[in-house]
Amino acid sequence: MDIDLLCRLELISDLPGHDERVWQVAWNPTKPLLASCSADKSVRTYSYRSSDNGSKSPTFSHVSTIPTGHTKTVRSIAWAPSGKTLATGSFDSNVGIWEREDISDSEDVGESAGDWECVTLLEGHETECKSVGYSSSGTLLASCSRDKTVWIWEVKPDADFECMGVLMEHSQDVKCVAWHPSEEILASASYDDTIKLYIDDPSEDWFCFSTLSGHKSTVWSLSWSPQGSYLASSSDDLTIRIWKRVEEYKWKSVLELGGHERSIYSISWGVGKGASENLGWLATTGGDGKINVWEITETQHTNDPLSAKLLARISGAHDVSDVNSVSWCPRLEHPDLLATAGDDGSVKVWRVVPS
Repeated sequence: MDIDLLCRLELISDLPGHDERVWQVAWNPTKPLLASCSADKSVRTYSYRSSDNGSKSPTFSHVSTIPTGHTKTVRSIAWAPSGKTLATGSFDSNVGIWEREDISDSEDVGESAGDWECVTLLEGHETECKSVGYSSSGTLLASCSRDKTVWIWEVKPDADFECMGVLMEHSQDVKCVAWHPSEEILASASYDDTIKLYIDDPSEDWFCFSTLSGHKSTVWSLSWSPQGSYLASSSDDLTIRIWKRVEEYKWKSVLELGGHERSIYSISWGVGKGASENLGWLATTGGDGKINVWEITETQHTNDPLSAKLLARISGAHDVSDVNSVSWCPRLEHPDLLATAGDDGSVKVWRVVPS
């Protein structure tokens, strides 16, 4: 066992099924559904419900496999805030928009709910699409690519999309896009070691209002704090940085974390459990197969506004494989659940439990 930590990660479900590496997991924001995407070009969905045996942990079962029709790896998936639409970003450079034939508002996520179908294919990127994401209102979709661009699309009725801007601020491959949890601010991370922040100028177009520099290598992943006053980033330089909003359009690096021996491919900031001054739990994972869970707290110090405490850790989360994605469950009844995706072709669900 590790150093004495307050909590540990308990494996509650191991969901194999993909034929090749799994790149990303995404929880549906409104229904008890978890989705995963893979180099096997498919998306798999799993439903979960409370266990009958009195356990606090839900049970997971495979619901559907979407073949997608993408001609290459599906690298990224994102749910719309409504939970009714799913976007897929692929190495074939396209973004697929998926809806169910019957999109009733019921919690029923089983086979009776109808098949997923591709209602729109967004073309525009020249090469591999690396990441997709919906804004908190669901009215905007962002995508980024190895072609160094970030595209912003307006979501219109009847699965129609209009390109609002093509942002060419990065000098290299763009790895990740992440929308602010309540405002229309977009962040992107790149192989050029920087993070860019964008907003819409009402009289003009979308533009980059800030560049966050400090990482010494590729920035792989971004995650906003649940309240939106901080942004976390993870990098090939083996660090996680947390950036604080100090003015409306100004962010500065206020905390640096380590804890990994290889590239930190994915981070996720959830609400966590605990005291009100707690800013939530930050989960980090990557090429060393470790998952670390940090409790982030605000302090009274101007110079060091944040403190982080390692809450739980597990090594070899996907045996000897890289872990490509980590994501906290957004549903209020499960703030202690997180899912991971690995090169071993499996999706795993973990619960943070007291040691």
